[in-house]
Amino acid sequence: MKVRTQARREAIVEAAARLFQKMGYERASMNELSKRLGGSKATLYSYFSSKEELFTAVIHAYATQHLTEAAEELTAYDDKTETLEDKLMRFGKRMLKVLVNDNSALSVYRMVVGEAGHSDIGTLFYESGPRASIEKLSALLAGAMDREELRVGDPYIRALQFLALLTAETEVRIYQRQSQPVSLARIHEMTRCAVNLFLYGAAPPARPAPANLK
Repeated sequence: MKVRTQARREAIVEAAARLFQKMGYERASMNELSKRLGGSKATLYSYFSSKEELFTAVIHAYATQHLTEAAEELTAYDDKTETLEDKLMRFGKRMLKVLVNDNSALSVYRMVVGEAGHSDIGTLFYESGPRASIEKLSALLAGAMDREELRVGDPYIRALQFLALLTAETEVRIYQRQSQPVSLARIHEMTRCAVNLFLYGAAPPARPAPANLK
């Protein structure tokens, strides 16, 4: 009996990522992957019981692990000196660094968008990372509402709204053939814009009352 190893598992995931990107989720098969790896299907299935499980591993490795880790940091420790704004800024910058500069992640996103309408790829993608991350972000925002740091509302919807603001300037990159790298300074600026709009809205600052009305 062959011993399963982490190195072999990672090699399978890497080869699967290339196969999915080249052939798409629907056309790719475990049989084709085993041929490319030069091993048997039995060995492949000893690591991953289905194409769906393998694709989930690819998504996590190349597209959502950063999101999961960033979300876990939101509630990993209780730093009394760190504000809600600080936490949202750290989360946003870490997320955007991958979204705008990781070509492997971008390839996965494009594949999901392209095939979501005629397969379960969208659900697999959502369940592999975004769902848990949105739940953790929701929990953070719910706590802020309890402390009256945010207006009361549905924390899940608020989490979705924040993510929409955060990715508003990056969504177009999915549809571009080639995208230029984004500097860390620009990532900070995009995150700051999203956080400010989420926390303070788009209305202009209140103007001071005229002197004769004071």
